[in-house]
Amino acid sequence: MTDASAPAHLEAEHVSLSYDGAAQVVSDLDVSITPGSFTVIVGPNGCGKSTLLRAFARLLSPRAGTILLDGTDIAKHRPKDAAKRVGLLPQDSQAPDGITVAELVARGRYPYQGLFRSASADDEAAVAAAMLATSVTDFADRPVAELSGGQRQRVWVAMALAQQTSALLLDEPTTFLDIAHQIELLELFERLHREGRTLVAVLHDLNHAARYATELIAMRDGRIVAHGKPADIVTAELVEEVFGLPCVVVPDPVTGTPLVIPLKGQR
Repeated sequence: MTDASAPAHLEAEHVSLSYDGAAQVVSDLDVSITPGSFTVIVGPNGCGKSTLLRAFARLLSPRAGTILLDGTDIAKHRPKDAAKRVGLLPQDSQAPDGITVAELVARGRYPYQGLFRSASADDEAAVAAAMLATSVTDFADRPVAELSGGQRQRVWVAMALAQQTSALLLDEPTTFLDIAHQIELLELFERLHREGRTLVAVLHDLNHAARYATELIAMRDGRIVAHGKPADIVTAELVEEVFGLPCVVVPDPVTGTPLVIPLKGQR
């Protein structure tokens, strides 16, 4: 039996993925997410980043191959058991009309509740802790629709935290946020990682990915081009291969992590 407190281990073995019989988005892919890592997946639009994340979240079944959770085919886990190990912050989160912050965050407790069971003391404590961790406690009674984009995104993160999973999947969590809110959210994710969670995120900003990730997965055309520590794999050659972007890579003056600077007029 898996220790519920241990970091979740996600793997893909010879996985091919597509939507509704359409052309394959991911083909014969193998990858292992290091337990306890903050792994960021980068690559151009349409390369399969979010598709792979949906497979890890059990929202998309492989056409071929196997998604493993803690060494076992994720399809063989009961849905609520898998939901206690892996949570997802989707790209297109939509809150029901009129729902308050506290009500939305409480929905993260669904894996622990039966059909007719009311909220327990554990549920209430988990919701309170999640709202505190994401600094949304002061908004508890406000409708989600009244919040700013950055505030709403923190509420969705709080809902995922209330699920108390050891792994959290984040699909483009900083999209549509201004730079200050992007950094605020990435700092929160970094803290959650330090507290012991496995994080897997899809990000568009390569410099943010290189600064915050402990591991990067670079994808193109449904395959993995490189997987490793940002300092080891982010080179000008890799960026041009993956994104078709001529650039130079220098050390970030603040963190020392790779900083990608595009070359003007070279395309």
